[in-house]
Amino acid sequence: MVSQLQKLPTDKSLGTLEPVAHFDGAMPTGVTVSHQGRIFVNFPKWGDEVAFTVAEIRDGRPVAYPNEAINRTNPDNLAQTLVSVQSVVVDPRDRLWILDTGSPMFQPTQYGGPKLVCVDLTSDRVIKTILFPQYVALPTTYLNDVRFDLRRGAEGMAFITDSSDQGANGIIVVDLASGESWRRLHDHPSTKAQELSTFLPVVEGRPFMERQPDGLTKPVKMGSDGIAISADGSRLYYCPLASRHLYSVAVDALVDRAINDGAVAATVIDEGDKGGGADGLESDADGCIYATNYEHNAIGRRHPDGAWETVVHDPRLLWPDTLSVATDGYLYVTANQLHRQPSYQKGCDLRQLPYSLFRIRINAQPVLLR
Repeated sequence: MVSQLQKLPTDKSLGTLEPVAHFDGAMPTGVTVSHQGRIFVNFPKWGDEVAFTVAEIRDGRPVAYPNEAINRTNPDNLAQTLVSVQSVVVDPRDRLWILDTGSPMFQPTQYGGPKLVCVDLTSDRVIKTILFPQYVALPTTYLNDVRFDLRRGAEGMAFITDSSDQGANGIIVVDLASGESWRRLHDHPSTKAQELSTFLPVVEGRPFMERQPDGLTKPVKMGSDGIAISADGSRLYYCPLASRHLYSVAVDALVDRAINDGAVAATVIDEGDKGGGADGLESDADGCIYATNYEHNAIGRRHPDGAWETVVHDPRLLWPDTLSVATDGYLYVTANQLHRQPSYQKGCDLRQLPYSLFRIRINAQPVLLR
């Protein structure tokens, strides 16, 4: 009987995950890799004890970056210190940009908290800080992830998803030269979570629902989350966290302030079902789009012809969060067990340390629009 049981079929991994680093403290979300191979991660303040919200991986361990001082939030000077960082991204010129939500524990934002901070990786010093006015980063805004096209305007443009689960979603556009920013696709249906009647995510066999203080559960409402820019810079791809659909919009429309929101919305394309709920998106120079799949512990790849394939499926990918294509030909991904937090598990914390950073060889290069 034992020998027969040993022959029963089991779930089989697909692709090869290589461990890069493990984390025994706070949950990581973002990851990015410089052109020289330096690895950066971040830890938003969601309830864990966060010693520093941005770190560089050195000798396999996270170290406060760019220094400890900037990682100590100063309530009286939010603009000059980091509050709660959701994403870190190395741009096409090999500079590190830090996306600060200004929203620890998803609290309402205050001016000076939500910001985009640029660090020169040669000197490891902050060289630019862009603050968002309160009509762009709303009190309910949750800045999630960012992508760049440095060919547009005098110094380039940045594109940021607002994934709020409490207010309007959308895309924020930033002129890196002037620091001006504006909202696009504000509360557009493509940026919002799907309704429970059409989308009930299931992770590790359990419906992914949020527990309320009264003990009841409600559907997860996080909107536009993952973001990626096409290899030629013509389309911006995005997806709500609570959705299986991928969308894209014309970048020309996003940056053209002379046209109205209706004209921007007219360029939106529903790119179809991507096979599962996704937290992170990424793109490569060959025109492929990558999407995490938190329902299936996997990462998918969409080819230019629209066909999807699975790059990796592995039980260790417990909530694959952020993706980063690096110049070393690898795709990096954080796995942080987000769905095991108490707020999604009837008050029980089911997370098991450590959290992980993995990479997968894809033999592709990042999109470098410069």
